[in-house]
Formats: sequence, structure tokens, C-alpha cells
Amino acid sequence: MTSTNATPASTQTNRRILGLAGTGLVATLAAMVTTTVAAALTQAAGVDFAIPDGGEKIPLGGFAVVTGFFSVVGIVIAVALLRWSAHPAQRFLWTAVSLTVISLVPPLLAGANTATTVALLALHLVPATVMIPTLTRSLHARAG
Repeated sequence: MTSTNATPASTQTNRRILGLAGTGLVATLAAMVTTTVAAALTQAAGVDFAIPDGGEKIPLGGFAVVTGFFSVVGIVIAVALLRWSAHPAQRFLWTAVSLTVISLVPPLLAGANTATTVALLALHLVPATVMIPTLTRSLHARAG
């Protein structure tokens, strides 16, 4: 006689979580590419991405890394809400938009020139426009 610890409900929950995570990872790759391409085009248009505090310029690869990291954080939040919230899509949307607004503060405080500041603000919105709708739709489809 064989025994299994997984109940049908937990198997269904695991599938929903894996489906959400898979969708999120594909969206993360799309957000990383889109943001890096947008940064490269912005740089080609003459924005230097120089931050006066330390005199460093933000490298193009930095946009991909930061986008990937925070996109994965978004996936973790979405998975947690899918698992423990009665209304995961609505909660995720509210949380993600709030965090996106908060993410706009550092570019305003960095002391960069106007072109760099405006570009950084816009580049914060690029991955948000990829990740937030994708994960919200995925949560709607998987909730319940």
C-alpha cells in the first residue's frame, strides 16, 4: 500500500503557485530585456546615467540586474498573496502600485541631472508596465 501526503486541494494549490511563478519568470525576462533596451536607447539619445554621489555611471547591465531582482520580489509577493489572501489579485495590484510609487523617490533624491532623473523615473515604470498587469491577470486566473 502506498501513501501520499498531498491532498487534492494541496496539489491544486501547488499547481496554481507553480503556474503563477512560471508566468512571473517569463514576465521577468521580458521586463529585464525591455528595460535594458529602453536604457540603451535612452543612453544612445545622450543620457549619461551619471549619479553625482560617487561619480559613477549606471551600467546597462545594472538595469537588467535590478529589474530582475525586484521582479522576482514581485513574484514572491504574488505567490504569498495567492496562498494566503482571499483577494490576491486586488491586494497584489494595490501593493505593486504602491511599491512602484515608492520606487520613484530615489531617482528624485539622487542628485542627477534632469535628463538622467527623468530617464530613471521612466525606466522604473517600464518593468512595472510588464510585471504588474501580467501578475495581476495571472492571479485573477488562478485565484479561487
